[in-house]
Amino acid sequence: MPSGRYSFHDTHDDTPLGEERFSCARGPSGWRYTAQTFSASGEPEGSIDLTLDLHSRPLRLELRHRGWQIRGGLLDGLSWVRSHQDDPTGEHAREGTERAHAFMGRSPAFLVATARLLRLQPGGATRLRLVHFTDPVLAPHTIDQGWTLEATDIHATDSGPLLVERYRVADLGTGEESIVHLAGDVLLAAPGIELEQLETPPSKAVDGPAEAG
Repeated sequence: MPSGRYSFHDTHDDTPLGEERFSCARGPSGWRYTAQTFSASGEPEGSIDLTLDLHSRPLRLELRHRGWQIRGGLLDGLSWVRSHQDDPTGEHAREGTERAHAFMGRSPAFLVATARLLRLQPGGATRLRLVHFTDPVLAPHTIDQGWTLEATDIHATDSGPLLVERYRVADLGTGEESIVHLAGDVLLAAPGIELEQLETPPSKAVDGPAEAG
C-alpha cells in the first residue's frame, strides 16, 4: 500500500501551492486512492477519494476543496454533482454529464488513473476526452488530451527493479505539452508536482484485483 506526500508549486515561479498526503492500494473492486490536501501554510483544504473498477474506469469520485464538493462516477459516460457545504439541502447543487473517458484535476491520482485506463505499450499513443475540475471552486471543464508512452526504463532500487514509464501529455486545445513519469501507482514527477516522501514502494500495477496472500 504506497503512501507518502506530494508537493505542488507554480510552474512559472515555483511558488509553493500546498501538498497532498496520500495512500493507495489495489482491492477486490480495482484500485483506490485517498488523500488529504493542505495549503502552502499547512491548513487543511480538502480531500480526494477515487476508486477505479477492474478496467481502471472511474467507479466513484469524491473530491473536496475549500467547501466545494464533487461526487461522481461512471454512469452512461461520466456523471457528477457539484455542491457546496454552505448548501446542505443541495438546493443549488448542479448535475453534469459528459461522454468522456475519465476525470482530471490537480491530484496525481488522476494522472495515474488515466495512464492505467489507457494501458499503452511503449511507442503507443491515443487521445481521450476528460472532465477537468479546476481549483479553487472545482469548476468542470471538458478537455481533450493526447497521451504517448514514449519509453519505459528499469531502475535498480533497494527493494528491487522499478519500472518507470515516461508519458508525453498534450493538451489538444492549446498545444501545450508536458512530461509525466510514473512507477506503478505512484507519480514520480510532473510539471508543478513533486514526490516529497514515499513510505512504501509503488505497486507494480493497478490493473485487476489484489493478489491473494
